[in-house]
Amino acid sequence: MDENNNYNNPYEEEEGLDFMALFRRLWDGRKAIIIWTVVFMLLGLVSALTMKRTYSVSSVMVPQMASKNNSNLSSLAALAGVDLGMNTSGTDISPLVYPQIVSSVPFRLELMNTPLHYAKADTAVSMLTYAKEYNKPSFMSKVKKYTIGLPFVILGAISGSDKKEEITLPAGNDADAPRPVTYTKDEGKMLPVIAECVSLAIDKKEGLITLNVVGSEPLQTAELALKAQEMLQREVTRFRTEKAEQDLEYIQDRYNETKAEAEKYQNQLAAINDRSQDVIGSRSNIQRERIQQKYSLANAIYTDMSKQLEQARMQVKRDTPVLAIVQPVTLPSKPSNSKAKTLIIWTFFGFILGCGAVFLKGFIPNLKKKFEEAGEADKEE
Repeated sequence: MDENNNYNNPYEEEEGLDFMALFRRLWDGRKAIIIWTVVFMLLGLVSALTMKRTYSVSSVMVPQMASKNNSNLSSLAALAGVDLGMNTSGTDISPLVYPQIVSSVPFRLELMNTPLHYAKADTAVSMLTYAKEYNKPSFMSKVKKYTIGLPFVILGAISGSDKKEEITLPAGNDADAPRPVTYTKDEGKMLPVIAECVSLAIDKKEGLITLNVVGSEPLQTAELALKAQEMLQREVTRFRTEKAEQDLEYIQDRYNETKAEAEKYQNQLAAINDRSQDVIGSRSNIQRERIQQKYSLANAIYTDMSKQLEQARMQVKRDTPVLAIVQPVTLPSKPSNSKAKTLIIWTFFGFILGCGAVFLKGFIPNLKKKFEEAGEADKEE
């Protein structure tokens, strides 16, 4: 019985976790752990000092379509990826497309050229103008660029990513012909910045749309969020009502033509009535009857076009979608990032790497020794 216990105890010690042995190994390698921790703490200090304050704003919306019956249910089902077959209009777009609208190049170009209020600027300036004229890099930012970011600077110089060729399109004769979207070199540098500042998230389960905006100042961030919200509503409306507005424009032209024609025959009929008041003759009666028939036909068409015009106007209003705002844009009161948290994260990361280096230092010789013993055993066999 004792022999069995003596046989089992060493096995249990090998399989168990010896905390004292782990603590002794960490204590023996405390110098390495301290060095790793101090190095990353200094890197975290540099990162915290060069870190710019950022503010975040979120706005929650719900898509509402007022053009068809059960359209609200259809739009929410589209968020969940389910097609209920209720959309009969070919101009409907799924709310899942909204993030693509926000990430499109024209959307970002308009955002970066929208005037916003900054503390350093006396008047409202665009993000592009602010980046070129007001937002100069600080000394610590340059130190960070050529210390922590030095590898990325070298890689950029090797790949030649900074040398972008700017292409200009020749002037075309047809102004209505489709042309590709172009932007300047400075605008191209700002496109990734806008992508980081403005994003749209879709909650398929709850049917909510969340607009997230990050900026450098509270007022500037709130204004940017309001502008992005307004542009999203405008673009969704444009996609939705494009066909109805084309129909309205066509009916409006036909309405103007029929109205002018009806008024023309009405004037002719009034003129011939004035001339033939004291004249009684078959020729005058025949001419009056012909003009009366033309006027009656033109007036009937004009009346019908008036009804169609009113219906087309109502259709545009019905097709106009509404983004009901559940959580409006609010002015942020405090930054969304913390220098102290950044320093703590860098320090903790250095401590973890130091502990890993100590364990790895003791693990490699043991692993090498086991490989050597396994090799010698194979030779003996």
